[in-house]
Amino acid sequence: MQRILIVEDSATMRSLLASSLEDLPAPTKIVEAESGFEALRFLPREDFDLVVTDINMPDINGLELVSFIKNNEKYASIPLVIVSTEGSDRDREKGLGLGANAYLVKPFDPDDLRRVVTDLLAASGTEG
Repeated sequence: MQRILIVEDSATMRSLLASSLEDLPAPTKIVEAESGFEALRFLPREDFDLVVTDINMPDINGLELVSFIKNNEKYASIPLVIVSTEGSDRDREKGLGLGANAYLVKPFDPDDLRRVVTDLLAASGTEG
């Protein structure tokens, strides 16, 4: 079973992200974190196959989380998707430059999110 960590401070947006990923081709366990700090507590507890994160969050923001994951040998191979209201080219370049594999702007199309996640999981060999 593939495991996806969703990191988003808005309960409504977490729910929307989770429901968007319910129909992936392979059985999937979704774990929800309401902050970057909570995500850091979840990371050592399970082997996550992918992380979806917002940028604007209290305590540890999404860019700091991406940087932490990509600079940590244990987690560096985990694909990362940023879903954020921050949609400028500069924001996108910064997120991708820190190591995110994809960057979607809110409001996002659930089909786009599913496609990106499915492609990243397939590329990393964890789908199905």
